[in-house]
Amino acid sequence: MVKTDEEVLILREGGKRLARVVAEVAKAVVPGVTTLELNDLAEKLIRENGDTPSFLGYTPSGAKRPFPAAICISINEEIVHGVANEDPRTVQNGDIVSLDCGVTHKGLITDHAISVIAGDTKDAETRALLQATKDAMMAGINAAKGGARVGDISAAIEKIGVEKGYGIVYELGGHGVGHRVHEEPYIPNVGDAGTGEELLPNMVLAIEPMFTEGTPRVKLMPDGYTFVTKDGSRAAHFEHTILITKGKPEILTLE
Repeated sequence: MVKTDEEVLILREGGKRLARVVAEVAKAVVPGVTTLELNDLAEKLIRENGDTPSFLGYTPSGAKRPFPAAICISINEEIVHGVANEDPRTVQNGDIVSLDCGVTHKGLITDHAISVIAGDTKDAETRALLQATKDAMMAGINAAKGGARVGDISAAIEKIGVEKGYGIVYELGGHGVGHRVHEEPYIPNVGDAGTGEELLPNMVLAIEPMFTEGTPRVKLMPDGYTFVTKDGSRAAHFEHTILITKGKPEILTLE
């Protein structure tokens, strides 16, 4: 779980590259674009840099087939892991579009996700959901100091969700990352401070809260990857890969 200093240097560069890819794809999220077009753009940008899409061909534990796309694109009631290039969806004005992508740079993986609103909308409820989810991610990151515990991250995320009145997806959560897309430790989005794995310098973690406007319960779709809210309510998802230090953590997935 603890990376070497040399590995950290690679992950730091990979994180910057990933952040630029996600930012460019986010700019392309406009009404009328398809998830297939966004997927193709993400793969093109990743490969132009000499890197590879970490998710493409990856088979997580329990999955029946490799993931077929370069990026996960989830819309509205879809929480995470939307398959962008199978039965593509067309983005509509006001849609919540979550982009979740991984880049493998020199053999090491970083993971990053943002949610954006397609088109020109002043819908305060949608913006509030996205802002609260992003705030929860930052609260979790700020709690991830060397010597703290995984539960400190979980409790910080949960506190924001409870205060804002959103459903906190507890069946999915963050994780270690680097040599594989999903590594230990698992990082729940709900929990008790002071519990769980100790955070050690040079651990690399993906912190990723998911909030919903309704139930926190999820349902897996027949494609074997896309998780949706059980009641059809809308969801948002944000994620950064971070480096644990002796003090304040370093966000690796920033441009």
